[in-house]
Amino acid sequence: MMMTTRKPTPLAFKPDLEEAARRWEAFYAGEIIDRPVVCVTAPREGHDREAASAPVFRYRDNVFGAMDRVLDRALLRGEATFWGGEAIPSFYPSLGPDEFAVFTGAELRWRDESSDTNWSVPYVEDWEQALPLHIQDDHPLWQRSLAFYRRCAERLAGKMLAAVPDLHSNMDLLAAIRGPERLCQDLLDQPEMIDRAMDDSRALFRRWWDAFTLAGRMDDLGYCQTFYAMEGAATLQCDFSCMISPAMFRRWVLPALEEEAEIVVHALYHWDGPGAVVHTADLLKSKGLHTLSYVPGAGRGDHTDYLDLLKRVQAGGKAVQVWGTPEQMKTLHRELRPEKTLYCTTTDTQAEAEELLEWFVRNT
Repeated sequence: MMMTTRKPTPLAFKPDLEEAARRWEAFYAGEIIDRPVVCVTAPREGHDREAASAPVFRYRDNVFGAMDRVLDRALLRGEATFWGGEAIPSFYPSLGPDEFAVFTGAELRWRDESSDTNWSVPYVEDWEQALPLHIQDDHPLWQRSLAFYRRCAERLAGKMLAAVPDLHSNMDLLAAIRGPERLCQDLLDQPEMIDRAMDDSRALFRRWWDAFTLAGRMDDLGYCQTFYAMEGAATLQCDFSCMISPAMFRRWVLPALEEEAEIVVHALYHWDGPGAVVHTADLLKSKGLHTLSYVPGAGRGDHTDYLDLLKRVQAGGKAVQVWGTPEQMKTLHRELRPEKTLYCTTTDTQAEAEELLEWFVRNT
């Protein structure tokens, strides 16, 4: 088994962190210790149940709220939560799914009736005039995001981690700043211009990654975005991929994802929607995307309904992430290869979470 030479930085809310880190390392190496990687959370015994279930992550609070007040709530919930198995105590300081587009100059818009719904307004009318893409260093939200990560590193250190940002990069960035429909037309009408735009997007990823990891002291404290590792871990994605052909995916998206995976070290791919299944063969041949996390979409069933697809992914050499109820986890465990499965669930009590972890040991 390939083990990291760096010991995990201790976290007060995760006293068994070293044991969890060993299981994560085994998972990345395609091996297993005594059970698969299981991320299960529950209210911690002896703590306020309401604190464990109170909402902490709101885009509006992260953008406009007092940072210390937001982090006070995060710490209260983090301490009141049982982070079972390989679940890592973390807080998500994201400003919105299109924050990277905003950092390049897009306007951030809000839905008045929702504190969690925001989006960017496309601004590219002519690629020739818009390129090269760059981060606006004086943009107030870019400055706020970095300041928020620095404050997270100060307040959360030794207790929990600041999670990696929502990485809507590569072609998702282009879709956000141009608009999905117009970008689809551009792929047909001016592909060489999209080559240039994607070169810019790929170059920006490295700058984003370095800036956030420095602000959040992730090299010292650890990386977490579902995946966890001291040397680097993140969730990558391209939701726009459901709108393009496999040939377009191979030309523009896959090389960018493989480059991002090399940068983040351990990569989980957020594989969103039935329209993206057309890229299965290319994802299975990809370099660096360790685990595929298929998202069926609202009203399209649970992971227990997609066993054929999950088994195909594992047969192709990739691991899968699955989530659902504890009983669904047991069903999936009976069907899937444990060394290539990441299980994610919640339970009502800490005792139920601990029993589930013991069940996995007994049945692996």
